[in-house]
Amino acid sequence: MANFIIGRQQILDRKLNVYAYELLFRGQGFDLTDRDEATQATNQIITDAILEVGINNIVDEHRAFINFTTQNILEKTPLSLPKDRIVIEVLENVKIDLRVINNLREMSQQGYLIALDDFVFTEEWKPLVEFANIIKLDVLEMGEMKTRDAIAQLAPYNLKILAEKVETHSEYQYLRELGCDYFQGFFFSKPNLVEGKRMGINQLAAVRLLTTINNPNVEFDELTKVISEDVGLSYKLLHYINSAFFSIPSKIESINQAITYLGMNELKRWINILMLSSLSDKPAVVMQNALIRGKMCELLAKIVGQKTANFFLIGMLSSLDSILDISLEEAMEQLPLGDDIIEAILHHKGLGGEALNCVLSYEHWDTGAITFSNVDQAVIGNAYIESINWATKVMSNV
Repeated sequence: MANFIIGRQQILDRKLNVYAYELLFRGQGFDLTDRDEATQATNQIITDAILEVGINNIVDEHRAFINFTTQNILEKTPLSLPKDRIVIEVLENVKIDLRVINNLREMSQQGYLIALDDFVFTEEWKPLVEFANIIKLDVLEMGEMKTRDAIAQLAPYNLKILAEKVETHSEYQYLRELGCDYFQGFFFSKPNLVEGKRMGINQLAAVRLLTTINNPNVEFDELTKVISEDVGLSYKLLHYINSAFFSIPSKIESINQAITYLGMNELKRWINILMLSSLSDKPAVVMQNALIRGKMCELLAKIVGQKTANFFLIGMLSSLDSILDISLEEAMEQLPLGDDIIEAILHHKGLGGEALNCVLSYEHWDTGAITFSNVDQAVIGNAYIESINWATKVMSNV
């Protein structure tokens, strides 16, 4: 069987909660420009994502948008998948004829959701608009005027509009005002920079605490004192350690016990997570993304036999700009991090920077840049899936 890697991209609702994920696929040995091989590739991702990896391990409880080719639709491949977990995404290059229309209508009548990708309103696609559930508009390609016209043209139909390739927060805002229901793109992972923005008092206090925690020379006694003086952090830390995530047989009731149980490096990790989760009112997906980055960097380091503590920190802190809405340079100035960590985060230098670059490439599905040392892409893909599962468990307990 050909090696494969599976990626995903979030699809958010109007409140910026995750509605679904589009599954992305790359397999060695498939030419996706070839009609038959593209069909095999879709079949492969169904086998790998649904049967082998498990759909819950990739998209949690959310739906999965899966791209289907003309042949997939003619063969009624989607009918072998759970209708409450997937969205049938009809690619723009699907050849529309009566058989395709009838098969998709049958799937719709059986309760499957139908999404039309990169949609442009033409007569041949009009029959599908009559029963489609979601229309995806490439707002980057269309521009604002064509997007407005398309939304107005689709207004009489009973369907949802998904704006894809949304690059900035301001684009999200105007598209939301136009009535778009779902949003896909990288805008949520970029800071919504506001000129002259200052951190609030709570954010400043949290950053000061992060400064103490990440001081390489911090002692156990100092760390215990800092945590104990912050009632909220003490409560969160004890609550978290006693959660189902750790499955500790006997309850931990003091900060000293927590430090003894976890050890210095693990304690720093969990305090970083708890502090970052309280730093902003951004959608949960932003924090989850930071955790995935941290865990995946750590796993890549582990694969090549490196110490992992700094790698986790590099991955997680690379999201500080999105969490705080300040530049990464400004965020780095406020933390007493080693030069190697700062260089890795800001300039992708060193092995830590190489790991971060690999993780960011995976996140943006730049498959040509998904490389780290001499690690096979399939192994990197497995690290991504493991990171998703870990981050999901952490978020359910934060």
